[in-house]
Amino acid sequence: MARTVLPDGNGGRLLLLDSIAEIRSEDAGWLVVSGSHGGVSAAEFAIAVSLRGCFLNDAGFGKDDAGVAGLVLLPYPAAAYSHDSARIGDAADAWVHGMLTRVNAAGQAAGWQAGLSVSEAVKRLSR
Repeated sequence: MARTVLPDGNGGRLLLLDSIAEIRSEDAGWLVVSGSHGGVSAAEFAIAVSLRGCFLNDAGFGKDDAGVAGLVLLPYPAAAYSHDSARIGDAADAWVHGMLTRVNAAGQAAGWQAGLSVSEAVKRLSR
């Protein structure tokens, strides 16, 4: 699984993780773009670490919005990007091509909304 660190443009660091299961406690305070779906099981990995923000794939939403159901569990800005805009399991593709489809309340407060690119959402996140 790919694990890539990039500058986020706001003086912080951005972590690209193909799988959110690869998150580590030392990643606390970082922005994470993951190729994982935004379901409850993925959120359980993400909630274990206090991140600055997190992006996950909407996985086509699925039955009862299962592909994004975990977003509401995350206490920090989190959003799902479209499975049509970036490949599931490919964080680098999400960083370059991801377009937001669903945003949690903390993400909305940070100025995120559906239709925004992942990279633009990162720019809007204040430190």
